[in-house]
Amino acid sequence: MSSTGTRSTEKARYIIVTGGVLSGLGKGIITASIGNVLVSHGYRVSPVKIDPYINIDAGTMRPTEHGEVWVTPDGGETDQDLGNYERFMDIDIDKDHNITTGQVYLTVIQKERNLEYDGKNVEVIPHIPQEVQKRISTIAERESSDFVLVEIGGTVGDYQSVLFLEAARQMKLEGKEVVFVHVVYLPIPGNVGEMKTKPAQHSVRELNAAGIQPDFIVARSSVPVDEVRKEKLSLFCNVAKDSVISAPDLTSIYQSPVRLEEQDFVRKILKKFGLNYGRSPMLEKWKRFVKNIDKCEDEVRIGIIGKYFDIGDFSLEDSYISVIEAVKHACWSSSAKPKISWIDSKCYEKESARLKELSSYDGIIIPGGFGSSGVEGKIAAIRYARENNIPFLGLCYGLQLAVVEYARDVCGLKGANTTEIDKKAAYPVIDILPEQKKNIEASNYGATMRLGACPAILREGTIVRKLYGKKEITERHRHRYEVNPDYIELLEKNGLVFSGRSPDRRLMEYIELPGHSFFCATQAHPEFSSRPMKPNPMFNGFIKACLKR
Repeated sequence: MSSTGTRSTEKARYIIVTGGVLSGLGKGIITASIGNVLVSHGYRVSPVKIDPYINIDAGTMRPTEHGEVWVTPDGGETDQDLGNYERFMDIDIDKDHNITTGQVYLTVIQKERNLEYDGKNVEVIPHIPQEVQKRISTIAERESSDFVLVEIGGTVGDYQSVLFLEAARQMKLEGKEVVFVHVVYLPIPGNVGEMKTKPAQHSVRELNAAGIQPDFIVARSSVPVDEVRKEKLSLFCNVAKDSVISAPDLTSIYQSPVRLEEQDFVRKILKKFGLNYGRSPMLEKWKRFVKNIDKCEDEVRIGIIGKYFDIGDFSLEDSYISVIEAVKHACWSSSAKPKISWIDSKCYEKESARLKELSSYDGIIIPGGFGSSGVEGKIAAIRYARENNIPFLGLCYGLQLAVVEYARDVCGLKGANTTEIDKKAAYPVIDILPEQKKNIEASNYGATMRLGACPAILREGTIVRKLYGKKEITERHRHRYEVNPDYIELLEKNGLVFSGRSPDRRLMEYIELPGHSFFCATQAHPEFSSRPMKPNPMFNGFIKACLKR
């Protein structure tokens, strides 16, 4: 899906964002920021992320491998940049907005096997770039887009990205209206103390070698880019000086549209397309939102207890980026500043005495996850939060482990577990979906989960019903295991409230504990529906409870 707005022409325009020098520059934030401003002006914008990996989608990758897996409403397991697009543009995006090398090659090979190329010699060029173009054009036509924002993943010079750059080059050659934005990095070596443009120059030359001349250069750096560096980039990269946009590090990613707006970036892009640029009330609202972030005074200490933080000697916060952003949205809505701590659940398995440190937090979150690593540490943390009246929010796996903990420590079911961890559990309170067992047995793990937007009916008089303010809601899911119906009666008899169920009442979607400061969990991933100026109700309620503490 794309944003709503007044369609200006019958033909889509394309803004293609590439990156150079190094990965992790923030191309996704730059792309989302451009989209933010365009949407604010009423344009229909369709963002597309191209990932140059062979995987069909992101569903089988570890979070520490490629960051969070973003789930689309139609059940796609996609790149986390689609989450940035949705948050910045306040839109829902379907799974075909994430194109991978694996998808493209698979389609071309299937077409060849089906004789759809009429006996032609099928080759990497032109057929792979043609399939890429077709996918982009299909989205533009289906959604009647004014603009298609295409972010090409990877770094210019990587051989994996060559065919996608070739597709972009051909789009321009074939007469489509295309503007190229190249994001680069300007380092400041500590032993030199001067911002250097040479890596960016080489990156642009690599792009030139692919047949593409950028219209704009977005220069990422730790500090604003000065006029001297802009002049150098202009001279050696063959772009106008006012087409070099400074993008320094910011205290909040949501400042990015405002920073770009201060340099008239989107106005300059529209000028390239021959379009006018006027004042936007929606953009002014965004500016006020960003300004109010700095005015937040109260501090909320949140502990996120997970297991996807460590990768070598470094910590990868991208594993839970949507949870982190949802916490921020809810905090800012209550004029509070989030102070988030990353807690490796495995530490509580080694030193149970460390659980006492959880009392120093205003609230704890157990996010989604898979597998056995760190699970007992999470269960111990859930028990500590329940027994010590610490606000607790469980997401997906967090709900499942909260049920396991309650079954063990309140219902007396020693040995209760999820069959994901223990297939021969004495009390399998969490079990696999019956319809998925055949796929698991065949080791066919890709796209085998309950995925995408699923409805839930919320029970009258419960906390979650009050938070959402309506009887039926929809949130996105990504999981295989469910609360075992055989144990629901016993769990309820011992005080656990199932406050939300699927419309057929077969699947448990929400749990809560009456009388607790805030003890709620959901089988869904409500973090995916949180927006900067519209925080998700579950996170909103959790943060308000944390503030009371």
